[in-house]
Amino acid sequence: MDDELLVVRCQLGEPEAFAELVDRWHVPVWTFVRRMLDAERADDVAQEIWVAVLRGLPRLADPGRFRPWLFTIARRAVLDRLRHEYTTAERPGEAQEPPSEDLTEQVVDRAELVAALADLPLPEREILILFYLEDLSIAECAQICAVPAGTVKSRLHRARRRLREHLIEKGYRR
Repeated sequence: MDDELLVVRCQLGEPEAFAELVDRWHVPVWTFVRRMLDAERADDVAQEIWVAVLRGLPRLADPGRFRPWLFTIARRAVLDRLRHEYTTAERPGEAQEPPSEDLTEQVVDRAELVAALADLPLPEREILILFYLEDLSIAECAQICAVPAGTVKSRLHRARRRLREHLIEKGYRR
């Protein structure tokens, strides 16, 4: 059964349809959130996302646009969490030490790539994740991030360039 039909069934009040949507989309949503936050925060934010989806489904005008709508909610939930943490962050004089990682000795290629991805600015990281890892189109990424398609393309270009530079700096070659 496709997502559009499940959404319509949810809008008609069928709890089984919502459970099936959650089963189908929980892992992709959690994975997206996890790539933006750590695992503990990802669990909390994923729950917030599903609450927002449950509340917002009756107002979703085009059930065929469920996927970009869902990732828009996920993106906003991540940004809200980061914004909240930023505003309640450390007080002056309470400096936190960055985690020390020795990536040169014991890290496999995948971990190096994950670290490089984590170092990217948030707008570029989220575009890379949406486009490559969630397999969304440029237009869907633009809709989710509320930016023009040209901005998505330029962020993708910048993110790829930064990743390439980071990996070359670490000794990886094309």
